Formats: sequence, C-alpha cells, structure tokens
Amino acid sequence: MKLITYRLSDSRVRTGVVLDDRVLDISDWLETLPVSALAVAHHLAAGTVAPVGGILRWLSAGPEAHALLQVHLAETTTPNLALADVTLYAPVPRPGKIIGVGRNYADHAKETGVSPFEKPRIIFKMPSSVAAPGASVVRPNGVTKLDFESELAVVIGSYARDVAEVDALSVVAGYTVLNDVSAREFQFDVSPAQTTFAKSMDSFCPMGPWLVTRDEVPDPQALDVSCWLNGERMQHGHTADMLFSVKALVAYVSQFMTLEPGDILTTGTPAGIGAFRQPPVYLQPGDQLRLEVTGVGSMTHAIA
Repeated sequence: MKLITYRLSDSRVRTGVVLDDRVLDISDWLETLPVSALAVAHHLAAGTVAPVGGILRWLSAGPEAHALLQVHLAETTTPNLALADVTLYAPVPRPGKIIGVGRNYADHAKETGVSPFEKPRIIFKMPSSVAAPGASVVRPNGVTKLDFESELAVVIGSYARDVAEVDALSVVAGYTVLNDVSAREFQFDVSPAQTTFAKSMDSFCPMGPWLVTRDEVPDPQALDVSCWLNGERMQHGHTADMLFSVKALVAYVSQFMTLEPGDILTTGTPAGIGAFRQPPVYLQPGDQLRLEVTGVGSMTHAIA
C-alpha cells in the first residue's frame, strides 16, 4: 500500500491510499481506529495526547493496523480522487525524530577520504526541516554550499527499545524517499562542525511522495538509490552497499533511545554528492532535482 498525506484546495489535511493513479480517502476511518494500549501508556508517561487522525493515528493503532486497513480497503467503494488533483505533504509531516546516518555507503565514505566507520555515525535533522514533495527548498541567505543527498528513509511503525537485529524489520511501517539537504559550510568549514544545524534549516528535508508499506519492499537491501540534477544523474547506488543495513541501524539506535511510531530513520547516501565532485557542484536557485528509490518512489523538487 501507498499512504499519502494530502489536501484538496477546499479541504483540511487528509490521508489517503493511492490505488494506481487514484486516491481513496481514509481520513474519517482513521479517526475511528482505537489507539493501542501501548500507545496510550507511552503518551500518558510523556504527558502527550495520542494523534486524532492521519498516518500517525494509523501507526498508533498497533500491529493490527495494517490488517485492519486491508480489510477496510476490501470493503470500500472505488476511489474517487485523481492523484494529480491533490496537493501532497510529506507522509509524516512532523515526525518526532529524524535520525540520519553519516557515510553509510562504502563508495561515499571513500569519496570523503575516510575509512569506513566501525559503528554507525548518527546525525539528527530537526522535524521542522520537513518539506513536502514538490515544494521548493529555499536556500537561506548566506548559504552558498547547498548540497543534495538522495536516501532511503525508514518510517518506524511501533515503539521499539533494545530490538534484536533479527527482529528489527518488524518495527518498520514502511519506506519513503528523502533528500538530506545540507549547508556544507556549516558542516565542513567551521570548527567544531555544526552538522545537525547544517542539515536542519527550514525545508532541508523534502520527503515523499508516500509511505510504501513494509510488505511492498521485501528486502530493503535490494534497492537502487539515485539523484538527478537538472536531468543529469549525479548519484546512483544500491542499498546492498550500505555498511550498516536497515535492520542493523534499527537495532543499534534502539539500544540507546526508544523509537516511536512515525520516527524517520534515514539511511545514508551513495557517492556523487556535490561537495566531493571536482569541481564541487552546489545547488543554485532554479535547479530541479529528482530523487528515486526503486520499489519506493520518485520525488521531485526545486531550489529557490
């Protein structure tokens, strides 16, 4: 299944399932889903309120949510919206955490001039950096070294702490495409490096166009990852070349913090980023990017 967060010109933000080139709205149905006892307990402990609707409500319904949605789809009439007529948001427009992994492809580590890491290098992007697929990434005043990183992003589907690697994919709800936009001057030209800041400016996390459920991607280590800039392919890698697999990353991070429904784990980028080209290639206003992960989707956006 492909789940989207969207709106029409005259509507509130809604949730739908993409069926071919049509959209079946499930917003009202999601609001009727009961929140799992585990989610209730976590929200009570944190002093927060469970999501009322949207994809986060679906994830808060627990492990039965996927099967419940499949039953609902089987019992529901034909979708009546054209995908081309809706405005998309990121599937999870404001995740609790966005956890990145630096230099997780061997070829990318090589181009940066460092040896492969023995353990994952964890980086964070702030949730406020999320942008919709198709929206423009605004280059901030004073930033001249704006760069791209096409990545497979993992959407966490349940609460997870100390997950064994063999079980790690069971806590994954699905996958999406993400551009880890970075202002390299804050990452490479200052001391100490301000990597989280470099990656967390407004609109620096385009994500989408949808969440593809885990059952549609049997092996996340069997996917191509690519990025095109103004029609020229700049990156092309394969998730089999990750130094740390999706399940290894989920298990590692969960040793130190609880992963929660809707959290995003973005898994690193292959070689070809602008900063390490000769000469470097940095993004300019008017540039057009297309990012693609086979089996997951394709996302385009511009630079403003």
